[in-house]
Amino acid sequence: MSLPKVAYFCMEMAVDQSLYTYSGGLGYLAGSHMRSAGHLDLPMVGVTILWTHGYGEQVIEPKTKKAKIEYDARPHDVLQDTGVSVVVDIFNEPVRVKALLLPKNKFNTAPIYYLTTDIEENKPEHRKLTHVLYDSDQRTRIAQEIILGIGGLRVLRAAAEHINIIHMNEGHALPAAFELLDEFNGDMEQVRQRLVFTTHTPVAAGNESHPAHLLHEAGFFGETPLDRAIELGGDDFSLTVAALRMSHIANGVSQLHGHVANNMWNWVHGRCPIIAITNAANQEYWQDERIKQAADPETLLATKREMKQELFKRVKEQTGKTFDPDVLTIVWARRFTEYKRAWLIFKDKDRLNRLLESNKIQLLFSGKYHPKDTQGRDMFDTIVSYAETMPNLAILPNYELELSAELKRGADVWLNTPLRPMEASGTSGMTANMNGAIHFSVLDGWAVEGTYHHINGFLINEQSADDYLPIDERHRQDYESMMQVLEQDIIPTYYEDKARWAHLMDQAILTSTSFFNSDRMVIEYFNRLYKPVAL
Repeated sequence: MSLPKVAYFCMEMAVDQSLYTYSGGLGYLAGSHMRSAGHLDLPMVGVTILWTHGYGEQVIEPKTKKAKIEYDARPHDVLQDTGVSVVVDIFNEPVRVKALLLPKNKFNTAPIYYLTTDIEENKPEHRKLTHVLYDSDQRTRIAQEIILGIGGLRVLRAAAEHINIIHMNEGHALPAAFELLDEFNGDMEQVRQRLVFTTHTPVAAGNESHPAHLLHEAGFFGETPLDRAIELGGDDFSLTVAALRMSHIANGVSQLHGHVANNMWNWVHGRCPIIAITNAANQEYWQDERIKQAADPETLLATKREMKQELFKRVKEQTGKTFDPDVLTIVWARRFTEYKRAWLIFKDKDRLNRLLESNKIQLLFSGKYHPKDTQGRDMFDTIVSYAETMPNLAILPNYELELSAELKRGADVWLNTPLRPMEASGTSGMTANMNGAIHFSVLDGWAVEGTYHHINGFLINEQSADDYLPIDERHRQDYESMMQVLEQDIIPTYYEDKARWAHLMDQAILTSTSFFNSDRMVIEYFNRLYKPVAL
């Protein structure tokens, strides 16, 4: 029984530092998906966009001590020219989309097509469409999704890729569904047989929508009449709602998120089933070889100390601060946005300062915010200001693959503080676990399945089903639980019982590599989403 050939569409993919075409978790997940598909030699190709200016470089200005975003073009010389280009209509103007290829043997991924409009044949305004990932201008954002969906599907056709299943990883590639609808003369059942969808956003308001008339004007719906498109996604057109109605099957990205997604979209008549396939990360890429070779507790602890020293060289170079490899090091590193609550540990600064000043902990932050996210920017700037006066506290701008890997190798504790249930899954804690960092997390996303209190990690507010409480009370309870576990469990264990700490590290490594490895995830996608196994 042959497997279907799958085209995996995603707006961002993080496969290597040299290809700066990603922002955060969605791209990291897609990169792991592509690596495991390549490693397992499964019939899959990726489709994404070559963002020549990336997601922007985040820098801290020396004088103001505030962050800003700079956009600079980066070369991408690892891609091959396919000779394939196609034309798409965007706001009634023809735009040429060129396809470059990342071959399978370059980074051991499945082959990936990178799309660009930054070519001489296009007008200057059209060349800019593939400059910046997640451009904040609405018309540009819509154009980017047309390039990914319609342009991507046309590139696959022109490249003679015989695709059986289109996997939309988030709703950005939804124009591909309408391109299929055109190919099958409006026969929706033919589309549904070929389309699957992964949703990542567990809050209805966070799912992307645009005025249907604007999408129609842009060419987002192809030849589909506006009134039919509105039937699928509404007048304020929801990409997620339309994707659920046009797909054969969909999935959330953790067991909790699958439950949340089914409740969130239960009002959508005619939607497909939503199952749950828990995210995972590519062990081959993320796990340091020294961790794999650490055969006993002493070697494991010594390896972690060595990796901390390597990370602290970067901390010293970038911040001027000297961190001690013998001090418990806690890392918070991910996208700076309100629901992830980077600020939670600062809720009582005096209490935190006592831990920092007594040399009980070192605290390291890293991450990026969207240029238009003023809350995320202010949160980042606030922690920069704290780091100016508080000891044993540093913050590193950006969050690219190499830095992310260094942080995970150098962390003793990986802190995860989202407001439940807004973290659909998360993968950073998995890759930290693979490198012997202990996950210290709110009971959200993948932590529900993979972080076990006092066995392979530590949980915040584990017993409290507090979703109904006022938001300030939830923050308070989570903060108090976090500090209690930190002060009464984590710190004493780290300093007073090294054998116990090494055992926690070992269990964290075993848990992450046994189940939260993307080889398992991709096989599960083939078995449950692409070609459900008939028993």
